[in-house]
Amino acid sequence: MQQIGNVTISGRYSDPIHALKAIEKMEVDLVFLDIEMPGLKGTQVAREIKNMTPQPMIVFTTAYSEYAVEAFEIQSDDYLLKPFTLERLQLSITRMETRTSERQSFQMDDTPTSIQCMGGFYLHILDGKKRTLAWKTNKEKEVCAFLIYHRDKPVDTDVIIEEIWPEYDLKKAKSYLYTCLSYLRKSLLENGFPAKINKFGKGFTFFANGLKSDEEMFTEILQEIISKDNLNGKIYRQMNALYKGEYMEGCGYQWAVSKQIDLKKLYIRALRKFYEYFKNRNVAMAEESLQRVLTITPDSEKDGRELIQLYMESGKRNEALNVYKQLEQVVHNHLGIELENETLQLYKQMNLHSYQ
Repeated sequence: MQQIGNVTISGRYSDPIHALKAIEKMEVDLVFLDIEMPGLKGTQVAREIKNMTPQPMIVFTTAYSEYAVEAFEIQSDDYLLKPFTLERLQLSITRMETRTSERQSFQMDDTPTSIQCMGGFYLHILDGKKRTLAWKTNKEKEVCAFLIYHRDKPVDTDVIIEEIWPEYDLKKAKSYLYTCLSYLRKSLLENGFPAKINKFGKGFTFFANGLKSDEEMFTEILQEIISKDNLNGKIYRQMNALYKGEYMEGCGYQWAVSKQIDLKKLYIRALRKFYEYFKNRNVAMAEESLQRVLTITPDSEKDGRELIQLYMESGKRNEALNVYKQLEQVVHNHLGIELENETLQLYKQMNLHSYQ
């Protein structure tokens, strides 16, 4: 599995009863089962797994070819006959990854409409096929995004103009705003998107009738993670699935910068908390948590050192060296400063271990 990569091993069990209890708690994506096990046959374990929600995929690994028919009657996802090659295992993992993506795609497509603010800004519509709402102008899109930024709260006309048309005289800016609102109302109605632009006092509100944006869900899950100690792999995966990129990424909205920074800080805090949670439970997921932190803030030497240490303890010297080189490039070459002394000392330790 380590040679294949991109796989997180959540547990290994010789006792099928213990394995079933663990699978229920961990909600894993894929289970490898032998046929002959003490207490329960692998086929019996598979039937128990098939009753779970969500249902993990099952791959049998056995030296007994005569069980293949029974395995496929249970609707297992694959059957590996021992001894199997690394290439055959890789093929099985690739198949499972494809099926996982298809499941996730189906679940996403099952939602008729959605508001995406992470990794850009889009209003998704499902009417036979999934598509995004088209904008007549970039300013129409920004007005919509700005109203969603304020959620269900009314935003005064003057505030909208100040943020979106700061260099225009008031009369001309109001004309542009009302044109954009007219386009937006018409587009929402014609595309069957369940939201309205309501006039409220001196301003307007984007009323989505309870439909939450991905940013709202992401913020809620981050706050839950930071405020509670009851962490698990499921909420970790949910959090990462919601992070498709920065808030309003690539849109160039100055009013969104503050929320971008706040969400980035919250996400990093949550990832660091998961690192602490996983480091004595699941080293692979602890490594992944720090990898994600370094993707967002590549000059964080403290997180880099923690990841180097994890790799060294797992015997992954090349991976540890790559992290050091990345830190050196970002901190020394891009920022023009020297690496911290603790980082340099850790590098010396790496070299020392390589000669022992």
